[in-house]
Amino acid sequence: MNQAGIRQFLESLQQIRNRNMVIIDFGNSQKWEESLGWKVGVRELGNLTKHLSTGSKFLRRFYYGSDFGQNEKKQIPTMWSAAILNKARMSGFEIITKRVKYIYDKNYATGFIKKCDFDLEMMLDLIKEQKNYDAVFIFSGDGDMACVFEYLYNTYNKKIYIFGARNHIGREIFDAKVKGIIAEVLFVEDFEYRLRFNRFNP
Repeated sequence: MNQAGIRQFLESLQQIRNRNMVIIDFGNSQKWEESLGWKVGVRELGNLTKHLSTGSKFLRRFYYGSDFGQNEKKQIPTMWSAAILNKARMSGFEIITKRVKYIYDKNYATGFIKKCDFDLEMMLDLIKEQKNYDAVFIFSGDGDMACVFEYLYNTYNKKIYIFGARNHIGREIFDAKVKGIIAEVLFVEDFEYRLRFNRFNP
């Protein structure tokens, strides 16, 4: 989709934005950098999603783990984690967070892996809040979510849009689009001029 197509697409949402929901799995979105070669900015996400949803802040939801480090008793998050959540708050998102788990694994150079998945929380919110939205924009290409998309489409007739990087979208998502469950798959690469962090600097 070129920039003219994007403008036309955003304009087509003007009359229905108050009934649109946005779900951002930022931990998933950060992984897109591997193939994009650039970072998706939190403020940039905030600016774009205001064109997708002008309903209550509650309908623009940002899921991201609070990282307190390896010490389980520590109550102050790392500077990096706190900065991202603060940017999301300032960008008008409803924050959904939980503590990042450190799982020790000698097979990794660091001696541990970090885990903080929000699939269950996102699925539950999509179902619990079904009376408050007609369409949902999901920034995650996770194919594991396809089952809940099918449920939302078949049970509540929800219109579903997926945002993801081309190499980070599960096959199940494209299968769901072929079946008509997903209205459109939107590629983040096409939105680089709106989403790239610090895009004016080389």
